[in-house]
Parts: sequence; C-alpha cells; structure tokens
Amino acid sequence: MLPILDPRWRLFASVAQLGSLTRAADVLNSPQSVISRQIAQLETLCGGKLFRRTGRGVVLTEFGELIHARIGPMLADADRLADEIVTTNRIPIGDVHVGLLPSSVPRFAGRLFRAMREQYPRVRLRLAEGSSAQLEEWLASGRLDLALLLREGPSAGADVTCLRSMALDLTGPAGDPLLVAGQVPFAALDGLPLILPAEPHVLRKRLDALARERGVRLVVAMEADTIALQQELAAAGAGYAIVASLGDTGTGDARLGAARIVQPELTRHIVLGATPHRPHTLATRSVARLVAALFSR
Repeated sequence: MLPILDPRWRLFASVAQLGSLTRAADVLNSPQSVISRQIAQLETLCGGKLFRRTGRGVVLTEFGELIHARIGPMLADADRLADEIVTTNRIPIGDVHVGLLPSSVPRFAGRLFRAMREQYPRVRLRLAEGSSAQLEEWLASGRLDLALLLREGPSAGADVTCLRSMALDLTGPAGDPLLVAGQVPFAALDGLPLILPAEPHVLRKRLDALARERGVRLVVAMEADTIALQQELAAAGAGYAIVASLGDTGTGDARLGAARIVQPELTRHIVLGATPHRPHTLATRSVARLVAALFSR
C-alpha cells in the first residue's frame, strides 16, 4: 500500500508540472538520478507507467493523467490541513520563498528582513534575486511563493497586486542637451542610439509596437538586461536608456540626466505575484501584506 502523504507523490506532482526531470532536479535541489529512481519506484508500486519521455522532457501517460487528477487536490488539501494545524494559534510559521528584482535589493531586502524578524519571527524568509522574466518562471514552477515583478501594462488578477507605478524616462549623460528640458516626446526617439533589454523583454515588445504605430525608427545601439547595467552604459555615453524615473528608483547618480517620455507618457508597474500552484498559507499571506505595506511607505 502506498500512503497518499508519501513524499514521492509531491515529487511526482512537481515533475508533472515542470515537464522535465532536469528542471525538477533544479527546483527541488535533488540529483536527477534520485528523482528518476523515485519515479520508477512509484511506477512499480502503481503497476503502470506514469510518464512518457519526449524530445523535450517528459509528459504524463494516460494512466499518469488519471493519477495526477486525483493526487493534485489531495496534496492541496494536505497543505491546507498542515497550515491550519501549525497556525491554530494564528501565528504565522513556516518557509516563504520570495523573489526580488535586482533594482529592489539595495533599498528593500534589508527593510523586509528587519520587518520580518520583528513581526513574524517564526517565518523563515528565503530570498532569491533574478530578472523579472526569471522570477515569473520560478513562480510558474512553484520554486517561489511570492515575487516582485515588472509589468509594462496594467495588471489584474487574484495572484497579482500592483505595488507601485512609475513613469519611464529617457536617461543619458548629465547635461545632455536632449534631456535638459525635462521632457522628451516619444517621436524624438527616432534614430537615437538606445540601450534596451534583449528580446523577448516586454518593454521591447511595447516599444516596438508603439514605434510601428507612430512611424518611429528605433535604433538599438546596445542590449543590456538589468537597469543597473543600462544606467552604467548610459552614463558612459553608449546611448540612451529607457528606465523608471531616477526619483522613483532612488538612483541619485550625478553622472546621469533624465527627461520624462511624453506623448504618450509611458509607465511601468511593480507588482507582487504569487505562485498559482499551491494555496496561500497564513505565512505567505502575512508576508504579502508586509511587502505591500513596506512599498506604500
């Protein structure tokens, strides 16, 4: 008999969700050989193949899909029950994995740690840093519970909370004649050497669509995927970056000048995303509220 709370079922659910033994090994921080062996043990105990190998990973067999449809809700119920048991006294407890954007780390990581230690001492905060695209992927895989994400348009949904909206500036060397007026129309970007994130970044898609719509020719002089790197290159004279207002980011770099992009004005949103693959616990809900509160200050 195979108990439903056997940890191998969680491993089975992770592999089914990720579609790859390799990705599961990375997320679970376990050797792929161990995962393969445990899946084989489950198949022996169940009397049938759970996965079929493909050129891109693994997919559930018909038998595996039947098992997964039954196992998934049971695991979710077990998680909710465990959370209810350990939080009966309404004290948040447990691990919460939070992803931070590189630009948020200097101003936010320390504040979050100190507030957590003071308000929720029994919650173990696990922090990770990555680009917005990486954090989106880690949320989708269940590697993170919560993550700060960049969105180039309005965001809505039960798993997304908008924390801050910021205007986008054209940023270059301090004293640049193009920037001294404090505003620059989008049409003025025509032919300018730009420092932009590599495709398929959402900002690139948004700028390309807007440029086509308005007949503006965008020239990508350099590609750089982090705001810090874009600003360094702009300060060095490699081109102009399009980033959130220096006042909003707290950069305060004397080497840089900036002008608000207008006609139209562009905005970027920092949102707090939650993984859709497991239920919120008292601990994750508490951390989410704390993150939102810290951003409002």
